[in-house]
Amino acid sequence: MKHPYDFESEATALVARMSIDEKASLMSGSSFWHLQPLAQYDLPPIMVSDGPHGLRKQGNQADHMGLTASVPATCFPTAVTLASSWDRALIAEVGAAIGRECLAEEVSVLLAPGVNIKRSPLCGRNFEYYSEDPFMAGEMAAAFIGGVQSTGTGTSLKHFAVNNQEAQRMVVDTLVDRRTLFEIYLPAFEAAVTQAQPWTVMCAYNRLNGIYCSEHEELLTGILRDRWGFKGLVVTDWGAVNERPRGIAAGLELEMPSSGGVNDRLVAAQVKDGSFDEAHLDRAAGRVTQMILASKNNTAPHAVDFDTHHALARKAAAEGAVLLKNNAILPLGKDKSVALIGAFADAPRFQGAGSSQVNAAKLDKPLDAFVARLGDANVTYAQGFDAELAEADEELIAEAVAAAERSDIAVIMAGLPPLFEAEGFDRTHLRQPEQIENLIAAVAAANENTVVVLSNGAPIEMPWLEHVSAVLEIYLAGQAGAHALVDLLYGDVNPSGRLAETFPMALADCPAQENFANHKRQLVYREGLNIGYRHFTSHDVPVLFPFGHGLSYTQFSYSDAALLADWSADSETVEVAVTVTNSGDKAGAEVVQLYVRDVEATAYRPDRELKAFQKISLAAGESRQVQFTLDKRAFAYFDVTQDDWDVEPGAFEILFAASCTDIRQTLTVNLPDGSGRNSQPMREAPYVIMEDAQLAALGLSVTAPESIKPYHANTTLADIRGHWLGKRVCEAALNMAAKTMGKRQETPVAMKMREEMIMSLRLKTVQIMSAGALTPKRFDLLLLALNNHWLRFLARLMRR
Repeated sequence: MKHPYDFESEATALVARMSIDEKASLMSGSSFWHLQPLAQYDLPPIMVSDGPHGLRKQGNQADHMGLTASVPATCFPTAVTLASSWDRALIAEVGAAIGRECLAEEVSVLLAPGVNIKRSPLCGRNFEYYSEDPFMAGEMAAAFIGGVQSTGTGTSLKHFAVNNQEAQRMVVDTLVDRRTLFEIYLPAFEAAVTQAQPWTVMCAYNRLNGIYCSEHEELLTGILRDRWGFKGLVVTDWGAVNERPRGIAAGLELEMPSSGGVNDRLVAAQVKDGSFDEAHLDRAAGRVTQMILASKNNTAPHAVDFDTHHALARKAAAEGAVLLKNNAILPLGKDKSVALIGAFADAPRFQGAGSSQVNAAKLDKPLDAFVARLGDANVTYAQGFDAELAEADEELIAEAVAAAERSDIAVIMAGLPPLFEAEGFDRTHLRQPEQIENLIAAVAAANENTVVVLSNGAPIEMPWLEHVSAVLEIYLAGQAGAHALVDLLYGDVNPSGRLAETFPMALADCPAQENFANHKRQLVYREGLNIGYRHFTSHDVPVLFPFGHGLSYTQFSYSDAALLADWSADSETVEVAVTVTNSGDKAGAEVVQLYVRDVEATAYRPDRELKAFQKISLAAGESRQVQFTLDKRAFAYFDVTQDDWDVEPGAFEILFAASCTDIRQTLTVNLPDGSGRNSQPMREAPYVIMEDAQLAALGLSVTAPESIKPYHANTTLADIRGHWLGKRVCEAALNMAAKTMGKRQETPVAMKMREEMIMSLRLKTVQIMSAGALTPKRFDLLLLALNNHWLRFLARLMRR
């Protein structure tokens, strides 16, 4: 399969024949999901579609919220579940399956994967992202991209960059020091680009250190292209354009969706009057043309085997499930009666809400899967809570307790209702609804053999943990998760998932919480490098379950850590190994994790950082030597004094581990003098939360946040809701959205998503998405009226 960059010369020749207006027309879509065609050059209107765990192809509906109908497709487990498999080959296989479904539906580019770092467990979209660790996220993304693009379908790596919350995502200015930016928030993008070359990178809505990502020249050109060698095109998130000409000059090629030609005409006019360099337009038009040509070349009729994809979804769900606790109750005996409790048994929570939402081609239910395994007589179902809202209902709890008392085993299908986590808003706490927590407590008191199965997209607190016998985290397991669950509970599949995120004891333990989703227009990332396990291990903060944790039905022992090849100036690598033995009586898979600790650092370094991992399968009693090659980057930090990566010579510990806190074997390696470039390494004191002076030393100046008034193009609908005219504009926008979504989407989560996402829109975005109805003159008039400048309003009204 060919990539867009394979068509560079052909695209350049085509663009040379185009007029300014024709080139400018390629700068935005022709509709919500299609690129602009140019029939005279045989360039068709190729289609792009969401999403990260399955195809969400719509018609021409203007819906990026996932609330209207889409074609049936395989709903694979969400990114949080896939990442928990720690299996690169599996994720590539899932990517290839989604790519094949894209081909069958004539979708040229899949708008995935998302690699934003899980800065806080509260982010409403965390289920779409892989990990709190940048190395882990990058490895998963590269595997997924490689799988999708092996079919000839392109991908879109998103959201570039530092988009770590839903609140104020259209306008928030994220202030991040340079070292933290390069060590935490960029490496996943870097790995995906350098290893897999996605066709496109999608810029985020937010601003980064004062500049909108859609026009951030250092981000889109200096880092993405010059440092990393990205060869594809940059596309906006839907409606993320700020100033279109400025964005093109900065390295942004494609605006989506269509602006009704408004921005295209603006660009063309500026080229014609000499105020905008046509070379920028040529570059951007060339990259769009390259992608269209690649799509044409890779298009081929393709039939989808949905049964095979369903089986793959079942496998992925099983491999991504994490056994958090097991007091010798699992695997379950097949002769035991089961009380299956919880509404998710009959109405499974199998994916998140928002732009990633898939119309599942098939959906298995846990209740049906249990009955198929045990028979009707051995399964008693009790609802326990309402699947949508989980509001207080003592009668449902009483029914569940009665069922538990009559059964040998109680399996509770718990987790988070959809209203608790979705695109468009963030969570406010880490608890389940009180009804579900009370249900677990009551059932556990009635039956000591209680197993809790969690369906949620991100960590939760577990005040009931010590009272239950087992906890299995299946996250959002996709359409085949039900039978995967039964496979796991009854030992057909040995659990092998490991957490790709930390489950904290309490929300207050998370350092980012002081500066997260506070509904202000500016967020300062004062915690710096102290994200996830880096914080918890560096500062000895106890957690509920650590990063990398996961149990098995067998046991693994580690031995014989060995240095196979020491550092050399020629290779600038270290080769190490450890022997892993399955010391139990069942076949199983272990994730061998390798962390690096700098024991002599002068710059502040987290206590340990993941730098390699392998997932291996071992028969009972089998041993295997697992080898790793660590390059210079595995020992490096980002030195802001050099504005580049560097290493400090000296001792480093290689930690072979079963989780970030379960260290099984340790090696010490020494990097000799001369392995680093800087004879005077950066010095930095340890910190948890940085003050302005510390941030300034790392290249970040904390400036005053943008004011809301006077109202301007980047004012949100929520900001103007208190104005008499703004209230009417908001009502009209909400009514239009409701009409587009239709009556069938009047669920609590759909209504909350619609409210939050519409109210977060910038006025500029509303103009873009009006497809030309809100002309520049009408937009000017709206702003003048909102700011009560009535004389200027009348003057502008009279002017042509």
